[in-house]
Amino acid sequence: MSQFRARPPAVPTLLLDDAMVRVTRWDFEPGADTGHHVHGLGYVVVPMTDCHFLIEEETGERRVFTAAGAVYRREAGVAHNVVNGGDAPMSFIEIEYK
Repeated sequence: MSQFRARPPAVPTLLLDDAMVRVTRWDFEPGADTGHHVHGLGYVVVPMTDCHFLIEEETGERRVFTAAGAVYRREAGVAHNVVNGGDAPMSFIEIEYK
């Protein structure tokens, strides 16, 4: 895999990691992405801003708008790349449960 990225990376900030949960704040400038990853744990996402997600998955890509504060949950095993598909910075908190 190339060491070069076409997009700027999203910035993770670890807020808490204990026996119960791992809490990470993710900050994205427009066009930034997480890089492709597979979630090893179930998780909850709490958008801190309105989020214009571009989700890249094996089956293709999709755009999802999630308003600030509109919490959602996913099971372990989700595989994707998350991109800020909007024109403003976006942030969310991810809570992984162990």
